[in-house]
Amino acid sequence: MSSAPADLRDPPAGPEHFGPALAPYACDPLATRGRLHDEHESDYRSCFQRDRDRIIHSSAFRRLKHKTQVFVYHEGDYYRTRLTHSLEVAQIARTVARALGLNEDLAEALALAHDFGHTPFGHAGEDALDAAMAPYGGFDHNAQTLRILTKLEERYPTFDGLNLTWETLEGVVKHNGPLTGHHAESDRKIAVAIDEYVADQDLELDTFAGAEAQVAAISDDIAYNSHDIDDGLRAGLFDLGDIADVPLVGPAFASVTRKHGDLDRPRLVHAGISQIIGTMVSDVLTETRRRLAEADVGSPEDIRGLDHPVVAFSPEIQTSDRAVKAYLLQNMYRHHRVNRMTSKARRVVSEMFDLLFHEPELLPAEWRARVEAKDATGRARMIADYIAGMTDRYALDLHRKLFDPEFL
Repeated sequence: MSSAPADLRDPPAGPEHFGPALAPYACDPLATRGRLHDEHESDYRSCFQRDRDRIIHSSAFRRLKHKTQVFVYHEGDYYRTRLTHSLEVAQIARTVARALGLNEDLAEALALAHDFGHTPFGHAGEDALDAAMAPYGGFDHNAQTLRILTKLEERYPTFDGLNLTWETLEGVVKHNGPLTGHHAESDRKIAVAIDEYVADQDLELDTFAGAEAQVAAISDDIAYNSHDIDDGLRAGLFDLGDIADVPLVGPAFASVTRKHGDLDRPRLVHAGISQIIGTMVSDVLTETRRRLAEADVGSPEDIRGLDHPVVAFSPEIQTSDRAVKAYLLQNMYRHHRVNRMTSKARRVVSEMFDLLFHEPELLPAEWRARVEAKDATGRARMIADYIAGMTDRYALDLHRKLFDPEFL
């Protein structure tokens, strides 16, 4: 048998193989603050690549396939799910991160994990679970993401969770900004899951996250604005004529028509959505470069120490972004067809929580064992974990099993 080529027998290792050169304000994998549990790092993957890979191989990532973005899974095969949304966010985040000289692997990891904590049925499910959990500390999908990444994933022999780097966990928790201090967006009490974790590893909740987390957050905005327009058109909740006067959206479709003439509807819609994404990405790059130059930052700590985010839209696009969100809120998220399903979803989640809290013997054996020794608050948190981890399909099936006498 012939021997393998030298470059396969002895793969090169070292920082030069961890990706393109980084800007000085990027999060450098060689300068990571590390993991809560010490591990030997890979010779051929950076710590952020490893985080990304652990996220992709997690159970929580696979469950995103059947979790609602806007439409429940049985309403159609072409609408976005949490999984396809997360992949779109990751694609945009990698593009923006590379153009800015940031760490693409960290930005991608954050984009792929950012929705792990969402319940079945999207925000309707979260609202119902938060109401049910109100006497026990409430429910927050961002805190639940941290709980999944640090506790609920059970894959490794010596620790719970995925044992991700400090930078990834910081980005998950603070991608929308500081949670405490005078830069926090609200004075809402810190979620229990976050409070518990920072007692073991300080995530510096009073500062902004690194630039890669900010990129993931704004990529989320770009992705869901554009694909919710796409899904709304596909579902017939509004038509092209209805969005002609919506800032950013109407001009994008008008630009495509001027350039290409009359196109068939599928090509026109695809080209228009692509134009919206391209316009928003270009604006982010221009505005972020302006802010970076103005702040004269030279390290990730400089980014964290600012009193404002550096990754942002220009004022003009911020105004357009708010207008698009307002249009979608009125014409999609509050459409009577969507409202009917979200009303059902809230009842499904509320009824299951109430029944399982008062009759935990109905839980599967492994979950029942977890709640047996808990007080009321601990039992409620375990049941919230159980429900939050469900896909739409599983939740609907379980609800029937629990409440329909003819369905066992």
